[in-house]
Amino acid sequence: MSSTNITAGVAMAVGTDATPAEWIDADTGHRVIRLSQEPGSASLYFHQNAYSADGQQLIITTPTGISAINLKTREVEQVVDGPVNVIVTGRKTGDVYYTRGNTVYATNLHTHATRSVVKLPTGHSVSTLNADETLLAGTVEATDPTGKTPRPEPPKLRPQRERMFPGKQQLTPEETAAAAKEEKLARNLINPRPKALVTINTKTGEVKTFNYSYDWLNHLQFSPVDPTLLMFCHEGTWHEVDRIWTIRSDGTGLRLMHKRSMDMEIAGHEFWNPDGKIIWYDLQTPRSQVFWIAGVNIKTGKEIRYPVERNQWSVHYNVSPDGTLFAGDGGDPGQVAFAPDGRWLNLFHRQPDGTLKCERLVNMAQHNYHLEPNVTFTPDGTWVVFRSNMFGLSHVFAVEVKKAADPK
Repeated sequence: MSSTNITAGVAMAVGTDATPAEWIDADTGHRVIRLSQEPGSASLYFHQNAYSADGQQLIITTPTGISAINLKTREVEQVVDGPVNVIVTGRKTGDVYYTRGNTVYATNLHTHATRSVVKLPTGHSVSTLNADETLLAGTVEATDPTGKTPRPEPPKLRPQRERMFPGKQQLTPEETAAAAKEEKLARNLINPRPKALVTINTKTGEVKTFNYSYDWLNHLQFSPVDPTLLMFCHEGTWHEVDRIWTIRSDGTGLRLMHKRSMDMEIAGHEFWNPDGKIIWYDLQTPRSQVFWIAGVNIKTGKEIRYPVERNQWSVHYNVSPDGTLFAGDGGDPGQVAFAPDGRWLNLFHRQPDGTLKCERLVNMAQHNYHLEPNVTFTPDGTWVVFRSNMFGLSHVFAVEVKKAADPK
């Protein structure tokens, strides 16, 4: 795999950290631009809504706070100062929601007017906002007050090396590291802490606690359309948990969205389709061997599967606003696919025969995957935004979906 090259003749405005402003990827023919100005900037996690309600601005984090990027002019403007934790950009108002200490705030991207939304009770955390911005959701360590949720028996642990690589005597360094990582995750489940989901009303501050369990609850995502539907996961060793769940914000309708059907099957890094009708996820049947971009229709329960090759597998996938394209951020040889040539950003075109045609977007050979690229499509579907340290310091970039040489 060749390293990322800069084509002669393209704009070479360079910041103090020597990161180029724009180039044509010599291996793919796609134009890449740097959106951020401050080294150490990063785009949000792949399923966090980072775009304003009008689709004109992108939220990023910087070493000095939160900035908004005008996607048309590329102007970068700081909107929040200081260390904060971003939740999402509201789908209704376009305000950016974040926590500072134990308080949730919202700041308008245009006026920078800031309001205090709610003070979080002790021990509570929130990580998602619903479609009409009336509820925040998160988790709390709490025991079921009714006594109807008993502590489960400790699981019988098998060495993860044996589970993952049965009969294999000599492991590669990447395989050894993967087994050690899963061993640590498995041991976290020996003596689990009691957990529950919570919602907090953004107008009244009312807290509702529900779904008491001893599961490791994580990855909360409200539906982008239905303000009462919440997706969450059971975290842990993916090949030993049924991960993807939905529930109503009043605590009813708990539903498992994908049940494992074979030993070592994994499904995870789930995310919503923009219309809220499908949940997509990375599916492997079994782990590290057969790869799919899979989805489940939340109304019918019907599953959709698109096969991907080992070198096309990605840490995270995402879907375009019109639902016609997928993007993936690739992975290095130490990731679950152990792909020898997987360090690419990829675009996946759906085909009439139910397959995907993969197109490479960016050569990520110089990227350190300890920083996940976390691809997202811009609201108009013409760019894929990602973060990368391929030039040393992290920045936010965008690659054009259309090839630079394409006359259309």
